[in-house]
This record gives sequence, C-alpha cells and structure tokens, in this order.
Amino acid sequence: MSDTMYQAIETRFAGPTNHRGARIIVRAQAGRMTVPWDHALNSDENHRVAAEMFAQKWGWGRVKGGANARGDGYCFICIDK
Repeated sequence: MSDTMYQAIETRFAGPTNHRGARIIVRAQAGRMTVPWDHALNSDENHRVAAEMFAQKWGWGRVKGGANARGDGYCFICIDK
C-alpha cells in the first residue's frame, strides 16, 4: 500500500419514506453519497457494496469492514489501492 492517507468509510441504513426507497448513506471525510438498497442482497452485503462504490468513486481500492462500535451501522477501511 502506498503512503496515501485513507479515511474510514461509515455506512448506515436509511429506511423508506413516502418519497424515497430504502437506502444506504455512505460517508467519510471526503464526502458522502446515497446508494439504493438492493433487495437481492442481505444487510451485510448492501453495506459492503455501498462502501465499495464509495471507495471506487475516490480511487481507494477494495474495502474490508464490519459493524461499528455503536451498533447502528458499519465501518470500512481500504485494504489496497
């Protein structure tokens, strides 16, 4: 891995409203994005895919992660470039 400083990628579930479907909110210091919930995937897979999409957007590579300490979402880190 290079000397690039990576950021923690946090994800959380946002339930459906009258105007929007269920989605994953992804954020890091670099910014945030929203990824629609994929009903063909389980919860862990939805969060991982959303984090991977965010990392790809910033050119950060593959991610690895799991539930965050608060238990209300997930946290990921990049494992390569």
